[in-house]
Amino acid sequence: MLLSLSVAMALAACKQDPAQPAAGAADAKPTDAKALTLDESKLPPVNRFQPVDLDSKVDACTDFNAFVNSKWLAANPIPGDRSSWGAFEMLAERSNAVQQQLAEQAVADANATGVEKIVGDLYATGMDEARINALGIEPLKADLAEIAALTDTASIAEYLRKSAAVGESTIFGFGSGPDFNNPGVNIAFAMQSGLGLPDTTYYTDADKQDKRDAYVAHIARVLELSGIPAADAATQAKDVMAFETRLAKVSKSNKELSRDTKLYYNPISPADADKLTPNFPWTKFIESQGIAVPAMFSFAMPEFHQEVSRMLADVPAAQWQSYLRYHTVDGASPYLSDDFVQEHFNFHSKALLGQKEIKPRWKRVLGAVNSQAGEALGQMYVKVAFPDESKQRMEQLVDNMSEALKVRIENLAWMSPDTKAKALEKWKTFDPRIGYPDKWRDWSGLSTNRDSYLGNVLAANEFNYKWDLSKIGQPVDKTEWGMKPQTVNASYNPQQNQLTFPAAILQPPFFDAKADDPINYGGIGAVIGHEMTHGYDDQGSRFDSTGKFLDDPGWWTKGDFDAFKGLTGKLAAQFDGYVPAPGLKVDGMHTLGENIADLGGLATAYDAMKKATAGTPDPMIDGMTRDQRFFYGWATVWRRSHTEDDMKNRLATDEHALAQFRAIGAPSNLPAFAAAFSCKPGQPMVREGDKQVVIW
Repeated sequence: MLLSLSVAMALAACKQDPAQPAAGAADAKPTDAKALTLDESKLPPVNRFQPVDLDSKVDACTDFNAFVNSKWLAANPIPGDRSSWGAFEMLAERSNAVQQQLAEQAVADANATGVEKIVGDLYATGMDEARINALGIEPLKADLAEIAALTDTASIAEYLRKSAAVGESTIFGFGSGPDFNNPGVNIAFAMQSGLGLPDTTYYTDADKQDKRDAYVAHIARVLELSGIPAADAATQAKDVMAFETRLAKVSKSNKELSRDTKLYYNPISPADADKLTPNFPWTKFIESQGIAVPAMFSFAMPEFHQEVSRMLADVPAAQWQSYLRYHTVDGASPYLSDDFVQEHFNFHSKALLGQKEIKPRWKRVLGAVNSQAGEALGQMYVKVAFPDESKQRMEQLVDNMSEALKVRIENLAWMSPDTKAKALEKWKTFDPRIGYPDKWRDWSGLSTNRDSYLGNVLAANEFNYKWDLSKIGQPVDKTEWGMKPQTVNASYNPQQNQLTFPAAILQPPFFDAKADDPINYGGIGAVIGHEMTHGYDDQGSRFDSTGKFLDDPGWWTKGDFDAFKGLTGKLAAQFDGYVPAPGLKVDGMHTLGENIADLGGLATAYDAMKKATAGTPDPMIDGMTRDQRFFYGWATVWRRSHTEDDMKNRLATDEHALAQFRAIGAPSNLPAFAAAFSCKPGQPMVREGDKQVVIW
């Protein structure tokens, strides 16, 4: 699951008053004159728990993940066009298959308007492989000529302003998000960016030298494809790597960003920011984006921006040209001819993640549609793929989970009454959103056509960027979603205290209308509890019931805060002990927030399941108790395998522990698990005494 900080700046469209429906905005589940259809016989299967999956050769009390999932994983190898495979990926494939049918219907409708026209135009031009191949590098020639003309600090700075204004910023991020101190109002955020490798550690760690070498070779190949002679491209590639390595030294790692939310927030006046970056005045930049200069914005990671300012002065213009040329071409490569597409795959998917085969074109084009007009496609998706009864069942599950969490908070032995009162204040303000938005985003003003794939992508990108900037200084629109209905995931937003469960995740093995309560509580119930617990993890707990960010100890008493830190330290130590392969290990601190959410979510889901089934006889389905089926539901969600490179990448960049350890980490702390499977003290799945972790 995803702890979604709203300051991660989702891209979007045109200016409006967030308090009022925009012109062209639609209410939820609209109906069109031309009905969309879905042939479910063409969809891939879902992944339900089956008793036959259990491996009798493995002791559940030794390795519960292997007991539930090893047979299935052995029988279901990673497809060639994937770098990981499991429950999430299977649902993503099913969602893609639904989307493909909808996109093809949009393409075939000559009279399509609104979201159907946008989706149809993007998909049709993306699927026109012959036209895209005939154009080659031509769609980028004007941009590359502009880069080639850069000669000094002033011209480079002007280029950065101009390209950012159309949503094509390369070296830093700029957009809107709720003010940490006043979460009802959006402010501007400037943040680090500009690196082509997944994390700062990729530029320094000895065990990633092979990835650095592959990256330099990739840069050279991209530059050569763009028209640079091979010898010059090789030299320029080394210059680009040196440029990014310098940026990496002043950038925060994924681990640092995931474990210290405050890094995103550094309120400062534009005039004061100008003093820190004399070669790139932020007042002038903000003016160039077509918005009013605010009194304050968040100048996040200031050391990064200061280094960019210094680089504008002391890095030769030719090196800047190489850097900007490479990123311009590499960023556009998925939308260009096959030679660019293949090279992009060779590095970003094959070399970095171990993916063997490129995805078929239709999947890649759907990815672009989702990236640039995802909610437009989502508006079509929920018309055919999300029954109303699923939403009603989920609402009941959310209510039951909420009540169970309230009881757990009230009964915490380690927390004082004063802090409990504050925790319950936050509990009262949880805002769950299920399936799809109550109000759809307005896409009027985005002009697409059947002429150019890259042209449509860039038009949507600019449209989204300007819409995002239009929020600055405006009240936060709490009806807005940061996730698309067709996304297989869930999220928590600490600044709005919102829980989001998109339609696409509300299928087996997470949610199954045909399954008994234990399976559903072990699946989607634990997901609901996970997102709720994010409100009380090591970062979510730094926001109060209004969404305001507080410095430590925040709304806690000092004693309770210290106790919480002690408990979370024990959980971090537990995950530090997990070793996925020789020489590799899970980072318990990097993954701490997700592990806290898993532990609290599973414990809460178990309580809710017991209450929901209280007073009724255990049906012993397939000879399994309710408690056993609850934990089977949990483990089935986390069946997943990875290529070696994908595993290494996730260990370095992902705040989530590998799925195999999520399957065992939380249950091993629950006495109910040991009781369900008659586990004995000392077995690996039984954590007792000081080793047992109970937080929420």
